[in-house]
Amino acid sequence: MAGLTRRRLLHGLAASAAAGALARPAHGQNPPPAPSLAPVPSFADVGDASRAAMAGAALALLGALPAETRRHAVFALEDKERLDWHYIPRRRAGVPFKDMPATGRAAAHELMKASLSAVGYGKAVGIIRLEEVLRRLETFGLMRDPDNYAFTVFGNPGPSTAWGWRVEGHHLSLNFTLVPGRPVAMTPAFFGANPAEVPSGPQKGQRVLAAEQDLGRALARSLTDPQRARGVIAAQSLGDIVSGPGRADSLATPTGLALSDMTGDQRTQALRLIEEYARNMRGELAEQELARMRQAGPELIRFAWAGPLEPGKPHYYRLHGPTLLIEYDNTQNDANHIHSVWHDPRRDFGLDFLKAHYDRGHHHA
Repeated sequence: MAGLTRRRLLHGLAASAAAGALARPAHGQNPPPAPSLAPVPSFADVGDASRAAMAGAALALLGALPAETRRHAVFALEDKERLDWHYIPRRRAGVPFKDMPATGRAAAHELMKASLSAVGYGKAVGIIRLEEVLRRLETFGLMRDPDNYAFTVFGNPGPSTAWGWRVEGHHLSLNFTLVPGRPVAMTPAFFGANPAEVPSGPQKGQRVLAAEQDLGRALARSLTDPQRARGVIAAQSLGDIVSGPGRADSLATPTGLALSDMTGDQRTQALRLIEEYARNMRGELAEQELARMRQAGPELIRFAWAGPLEPGKPHYYRLHGPTLLIEYDNTQNDANHIHSVWHDPRRDFGLDFLKAHYDRGHHHA
């Protein structure tokens, strides 16, 4: 079972007793007395290394939390909390790093590693550490807290039930949904960076989302004048992503320059930019999404740019096709503050998968 170490497998099995705490009527209520333990999942039946690794890591995290803390980490899969995502600093449901014991923190990082690529995990950790930079730079920086990133498990992790998990905090929201017999849904996925380039201090010059910025601008600058007439949708940045929380349907129709109207080199650049977002995820998951994109037709994807092309100016871009909607904005703080999001217009939160799952007679988690 490639990608799933013996240590992680045993860790997940040892934590399986935590799943018994998931069988409760609603979040916030005490579980019934002496709940029966959920059966130990057979990782050979999970279907692939990604599902096994995520299920094992989620159970390990729950098993590392004290019972009372664990109660705040678990919601029913159909709870409305699962769809309440955001990227601003705010109070969040779930269990943040600061409320975890050391073993819980380590297990939380293992869950991120099980779901993300090494590059994606590095970006997530880099975003969290930027809270320390903001704490130093801002007048009211004490409000910034790298320990205020919360983990939530929805449903009962295992091979035969639908479940999901989320990590969320300032400038990071990662949402995974696993439905038996269906591909893993991993959107919306939000990565942000403030500052986009650290101006001073020990981390001076660090750019957590450098590739997203540089590849997007390089593609825009490669466009000819006739291509820019279609690809540049505004002279100024749009000011933020459009498809933010509660606005996923705001961009129903792709606009901009179609990849079919690009040169071969430009199409290669556009696909490399899309890969930068997809490959934040674990390798098998990224390949799954890239294969779907190729099957649906890369030529149908459109690229749109807003704002000046010069570095240091507020700018925005979008890639939109049948299986993806990627938005990037760098406007705030004198164009040194990035927001980026990857949606799947058909699969955000795995809602279609879940509907089909329940329509076939499966019980709600």
